[in-house]
Amino acid sequence: MKESLDIQFISDVMCPWCVIGLGNLSKALEELKDKVDATVTYRPFELNPDMPAEGQNLNEHIAEKYGVNQEQSDQNREMIQARGKEVDFDFNFTSESRMRNSFDAHRLLHWAHLEGKQAELKVALFKAHFTHNQDISNYQTLANLAASVNLDLAAAKGILENGYFAEEVRLQEQQWQQNGITSVPTVIINNAYAISGGQPAEVFKSAIEEILEKEKVAVQEV
Repeated sequence: MKESLDIQFISDVMCPWCVIGLGNLSKALEELKDKVDATVTYRPFELNPDMPAEGQNLNEHIAEKYGVNQEQSDQNREMIQARGKEVDFDFNFTSESRMRNSFDAHRLLHWAHLEGKQAELKVALFKAHFTHNQDISNYQTLANLAASVNLDLAAAKGILENGYFAEEVRLQEQQWQQNGITSVPTVIINNAYAISGGQPAEVFKSAIEEILEKEKVAVQEV
């Protein structure tokens, strides 16, 4: 009999390591599919909640926030691109790449969860931002992405334009911060175990196997 796992994937659609972490978590779950029945829910986290509507050039943002020079930034991006290829994801960084405000994308993801399309929309948002350099703070772009995963276009526009799910997203973000989550991705398993960072698939797999073993022992001891 398969073991059930409840997985909360806390992330921001602006975070390249979240793409890598999700790809490797998916690989690990695929390798464990005969043992594990996992439900993955995507939870909101904003790396830059005060990002203005027009966004900011990525080079400028990285230099300001992390104090790295252009050479270091280029090296980091090369590493991220290489790690992306390992999970079949194309990071297309250019001199015009921008950091965007992701709050509205998180509102749409909250709705997509209710509609059973959250995983598909999450991937679509990652690709739109990192591969196609689209502005995923733009309502029309977001609505089109929702439609691309078979969500209702008009409903998506209505949610965005009327501010729906803003309170729900903010409450979730506060919840994770109050629980000590300061960086993403963070993976919470069965509300008891946390794995931080864009880990390799082997790390996720061994961690899940260890958790399954711990829980098995705990049940036997009851």
